[in-house]
Amino acid sequence: MKLSGIFFVFLATLAAGCSPLMLKPADFSWPIEDELKSDSRGMVQEDRYSLSFSIKPLMYTEFKDSVNVSNRTIRLIRDIEGYYYITGPKFKNVYVFSQGDGGLVLEKAVPVSKEGLTSPAFNQRTPYIELINGNDKPIMLTKDGIHEEEKK
Repeated sequence: MKLSGIFFVFLATLAAGCSPLMLKPADFSWPIEDELKSDSRGMVQEDRYSLSFSIKPLMYTEFKDSVNVSNRTIRLIRDIEGYYYITGPKFKNVYVFSQGDGGLVLEKAVPVSKEGLTSPAFNQRTPYIELINGNDKPIMLTKDGIHEEEKK
């Protein structure tokens, strides 16, 4: 009986030593959005946050065109949990990405406009990302989609 108690303490100590170090709380949000223009290869780059990626797959998903990617504008912001929100003029969706191995991984495409956005802009409204499009009512977003206000 004594031996099993010692073995249990040993296993508990070993398990505690193997748990990953986590620094909490952490805030990954960007205070303001970035407006990025693509180059002739479809790459966008944000020097302030050392981020660059190709928008070709995104352009194909949104417009079924990955050839005409030069000089396209996207809007990009990051929320408190580290998710990236991307949209742009004429987009019908906001795309939510997480960081993956060497790239961004699509988590969700959130439909926001049937006709396409005319002048989209993001704002940080913790815990939400606010999407503004001209005179349209602002849309509050989370990584899971559109946040609906509770009706009273």
